[in-house]
Amino acid sequence: MTVDLSALSSLRERVAADVGGEAARLVVRFVAETMDRAARRLPDGTMYLVTGDIPAMWLRDSAAQVLPLLRLGAYCPSAERFVAEVLRRQLSFITLDPYANAFNPGPTGAGHQRDKTEMSPHVWERKYEVDSLCYPLHLAERFWRCTGRTDVFDALYWRAVERVLCVWEIEQDHEARSGYRFQRRFARRSGTLARGGRGRRVAVTGMTWSAFRPSDDSCAHNYNVPGNMFASLVLARLTEIAEIAPPPDSALIERATRLREGIEQGLREHAVVNDPVTGPRWAYEVDGLGGVLEMDDANVPSLLSLPRLGYCRTDDPLYVATRAFILSPRNPHYYQGSAASGIGSPHTPRRHVWPTALATAAFTNPDETVRRATVRTLLETRGGTDRIHESFHVNRPETWTRRWFSWAEATFCDLVLDCCGFEPNPSLTERG
Repeated sequence: MTVDLSALSSLRERVAADVGGEAARLVVRFVAETMDRAARRLPDGTMYLVTGDIPAMWLRDSAAQVLPLLRLGAYCPSAERFVAEVLRRQLSFITLDPYANAFNPGPTGAGHQRDKTEMSPHVWERKYEVDSLCYPLHLAERFWRCTGRTDVFDALYWRAVERVLCVWEIEQDHEARSGYRFQRRFARRSGTLARGGRGRRVAVTGMTWSAFRPSDDSCAHNYNVPGNMFASLVLARLTEIAEIAPPPDSALIERATRLREGIEQGLREHAVVNDPVTGPRWAYEVDGLGGVLEMDDANVPSLLSLPRLGYCRTDDPLYVATRAFILSPRNPHYYQGSAASGIGSPHTPRRHVWPTALATAAFTNPDETVRRATVRTLLETRGGTDRIHESFHVNRPETWTRRWFSWAEATFCDLVLDCCGFEPNPSLTERG
């Protein structure tokens, strides 16, 4: 993919004037690297986009990687076509296998082919995550709002939507209806599912089941609350989209509405915990049988990220109480140190915080000085490298994970664009 370097020069100048030359250099490199080094156009004209130092395309990561590009406008005119080509590849992957989270560019047989699940040579990894299906639909909606183009809502889009609805409906009753199984040989407990690959028992609640979190770690209780909220959000947007690009089957919207109503009812009845310190707030995972996990993870969707995604406002009382809990030592994955304080993940070593989570905390804080301070923190915690990493130690930033993790750099780019006054992606703050 050819990037207009002269336009990126103008982008560098604008960012440098507002946030500084080092931030500008990283933003420009991210844009150029995403559209060149990480990308590969396939014979069908779609764009295959690797996540960084792992040579596979994740549905979630690839959407997060290109969302900042939609904000650049005239600073990167080729970005619109690029994002559309990435989106079409994502939709094609969903129609191929909606239970897979990461894919190969073709039937290469690369990846985790020895996992005990219905693998395909097209699939790199088949960890079913509800958010993996949310992200392409989220990206399509953002693409429409940013560009005004409705041509993305074509037969392929609606075919992918139908596959998503089918999976989410089945997984509302995982125990009785789902044939999905996943086991990985010699994996840690977080890398496989119990009970012969079925996962732990859950009750029927109206929410939709997920095997794994956005971190690719297995769920402790398989109704992931922020994942279900993200699903509810993209289902609500389908109603708006259908008004300007009707689906071939009008029953799809009726199904989406029923599904969303069930998810919302499940969230109301099972996802709220009574905290004597903060008052009612959201749990991270539940099972409908009384099992509750009280934490937040660094990956998005997270409880912290809900206003940024558009699910709720920052002043929603449940969000305010949840935020107070997760940005405190009461959250078992909140770490404080001399270099930074923020949310980490069981996916990475203890006392490691994630730049993605630091940026998310800044995105959801109305104080602009916090966003600018977070940019400085992220620049100062690269551990002697030239990268924004997956995670770093709160006291020793030179100890980090992932040499090249494009999602983290995309989040840094988004944060800098916020600081520079770029128009936000539409529908970031209002719940649908």
